[in-house]
Amino acid sequence: MSPVILSITIIAYFVILFTVSYIAGRKADNEGFFVGNRKSTWYIVAFAMIGSSISGVTFVSVPGMVQASGFSYLQMVLGFIVGQFIIAFLLVPLFYRMKLVSIYEYLENRFGAMSYITGAWFFFVSKMLGAAVRLFLVCLTLQLLIFEPFQLPFLLNVALTVFIVWLYTFRGGVKSLIWTDSLKTFCLVVSVILCIYYIASNLQLDFKGLITTVSESKFSKLFFFDDINDKRYFFKYFLAGVFTVIAMNGLDQDMMQRNLSCKNFRDSQKNMITSGILQFFVILLFLMLGVLLYTFTAQQGIINPDKSDELFPMIATGGYFPAIVGILFIIGLISSAYSAAGSALTALTTSFTVDILKAHKKEEAILSKIRKRVHIGMAIVMGLVIFVFNLVNSTSVIDAIYTLASYTYGPILGLFAFGIFTKKQVYDKYIPVVAILSPLLCYVLQRNSEAWFAGYQISYELLILNASFTFAGLCVLIRKEKKVGVSEPNKISEQ
Repeated sequence: MSPVILSITIIAYFVILFTVSYIAGRKADNEGFFVGNRKSTWYIVAFAMIGSSISGVTFVSVPGMVQASGFSYLQMVLGFIVGQFIIAFLLVPLFYRMKLVSIYEYLENRFGAMSYITGAWFFFVSKMLGAAVRLFLVCLTLQLLIFEPFQLPFLLNVALTVFIVWLYTFRGGVKSLIWTDSLKTFCLVVSVILCIYYIASNLQLDFKGLITTVSESKFSKLFFFDDINDKRYFFKYFLAGVFTVIAMNGLDQDMMQRNLSCKNFRDSQKNMITSGILQFFVILLFLMLGVLLYTFTAQQGIINPDKSDELFPMIATGGYFPAIVGILFIIGLISSAYSAAGSALTALTTSFTVDILKAHKKEEAILSKIRKRVHIGMAIVMGLVIFVFNLVNSTSVIDAIYTLASYTYGPILGLFAFGIFTKKQVYDKYIPVVAILSPLLCYVLQRNSEAWFAGYQISYELLILNASFTFAGLCVLIRKEKKVGVSEPNKISEQ
């Protein structure tokens, strides 16, 4: 496919994106940047969050993963829905009641300064690495399709990609994100539906034939109850889905600051439930697309790529279909990738400004200057991390994203769980030690689980183990309650 056509398509897309961002971000202030002045309409937020949940990694990895995993990923998505309900009815009312800007302020109120800093830094590392990995995959695709044909270096690719993300989030923060993400979600959903349509038409399948082909495919097996040692075992995926979405949505500043931008917690609850259910059907579309892609390669005698991530890009842009399919692939890819990256950059700016620098307590003018500098700094760091990924030639798949999240979000999940479900106080200064030891124990356990537990393979339930280790560590740090002196009850009785 011509790189000129792809370039023109991308430029036109970004002109529309920046226009929407500019309109949405007018009259933005600091509060608007962080929480959108709590005036966002819930159904707009719900629609926008679909694009935020589905990154560029999802866009290229999920269709390719059906060969090895079938539809097993939907087991995890079912867990996502349950997790969204827990967030909506447990965490959202709590955060609204406390009027939080950053959700990690809860840890300071509950435990103390060290737990607050620990949560903020674990989020910072988690989100920076996760966002960089996602953007890295998109940069690789753009390098192959556009930059290499024009003999442009990867460094320029990264610089332009990160600059674009920074530019459309600079003015309006969360408010701009919600509206631009709505646009990107629309482009994402339309592109995958039209790709399914064109590929099904090439295979001469009508709607009934499409459903039959997918349902009768060996790749469409959904539930796995047979072997507990199988990584695809239902309860591994389902429970991991529940706790993953609680950690990556409910305890993640990136996703929660959108929910906190709604008018009240009731609207935020509607948003959470609606977006969770809609995400199930969008993921189902990606898996159906994967079945069609493998059906097409088998029918045409095309050799599948060594890496499943490369299947969709190879077929979409390889000249097997009309040029519109390649254009739709690029639009869908950049829509999903830039949606996730933009929200990550805004959340990193919020968390670093509020949690680490404590700048939200300063005057408006000073806060605005600090926030803008932090925003630039986060963009530069993100670009450097992407460039390092390229130097070590580290390719990413969806499994890598969730494994990474299991290590970094586990301590955050454990901290919040202990804080919400117990009333005990702990020795705050030792919390960073527990938060570091828990992932290290998980790493040792995951490396040796097959040898130690008769072939059992730890999958996404690693997040639950990590949070459990953190919870147990906090139990060890419980402070003994001081005995009330004789004078105290007398004082109370006098009152």
